Amino acid sequence: MNESGSIQGPPYGRRAFLLLPLLAFALLGALFYARLGAGDAAKIPSALIGQPAPAFALQTLEGTGLFGTRDLTGKGVTLVNIFASWCVPCHAEHPVLMQLAEDADLKAQGVRLVGIAYKDALENTKRFLGAKGNPFAVVALDDSGRTAIDWGVYGVPETFILRADGIISFKFTGPITPGDLERVIKPEIVKAMAASR
Repeated sequence: MNESGSIQGPPYGRRAFLLLPLLAFALLGALFYARLGAGDAAKIPSALIGQPAPAFALQTLEGTGLFGTRDLTGKGVTLVNIFASWCVPCHAEHPVLMQLAEDADLKAQGVRLVGIAYKDALENTKRFLGAKGNPFAVVALDDSGRTAIDWGVYGVPETFILRADGIISFKFTGPITPGDLERVIKPEIVKAMAASR
């Protein structure tokens, strides 16, 4: 209370101190927003580029045995697509994967597409591929999600391009669009084929 009997607010310095957390939060929010728009999320770097594919052995969708690391070598360039039936972007990407799998030129050069179903129920995976078509030469079941963790997956879908020797040459994060297929994926397949010779 001042001499006239009216109540005064806190001193200026104290008011500024109270606004400090709000200002810090606003700056942090601006930084996150700026980073969100910076660069292409599909080009998130991976420590696995130039490294052999992480070891795994998973049951196949067809129940014909295990599919794993040893099956990724010596057979030409392989694209490993990690997907799930519950993943909305995976549904959006699926027609592009079908187009990729049906590409006669890529088939003739031994390029194949392998799927890893991430934390998905067997029946749901079968229903998803049965309704939309199966672009995959093989589908392996990562029920626990452990293989995806070992591959450094941030979230489905993600696609890895492997050379014939099993070395990961490229990683694409997020759903592949028709534009991505032409501008990014096919050129990266060509590079992997050249490195496989």
